[in-house]
Amino acid sequence: MLSKCANPSCSAPFLYLHEGKLFRIALAVHPDREASESANSMEKKSSSHGEFFWLCASCCSRMTVVFTQKSEVKVVPLRALGAAS
Repeated sequence: MLSKCANPSCSAPFLYLHEGKLFRIALAVHPDREASESANSMEKKSSSHGEFFWLCASCCSRMTVVFTQKSEVKVVPLRALGAAS
């Protein structure tokens, strides 16, 4: 459940969808991890689930949420994305 801005240095509480920006990132569940998390699962298969991240109005004007190559979700400045391309 969302409770605050995804920016670790911001403490803005999540109150309304129209304030800020909501991100849905599809996270893959690895077969080994899925089987260990679900003791009743007899079949190993990879799947994904969506996880939501929210940036407040102030932070979303300067930052975005990205999924890195190391399978991490990070909040990065928008100008860093422009410099990388």
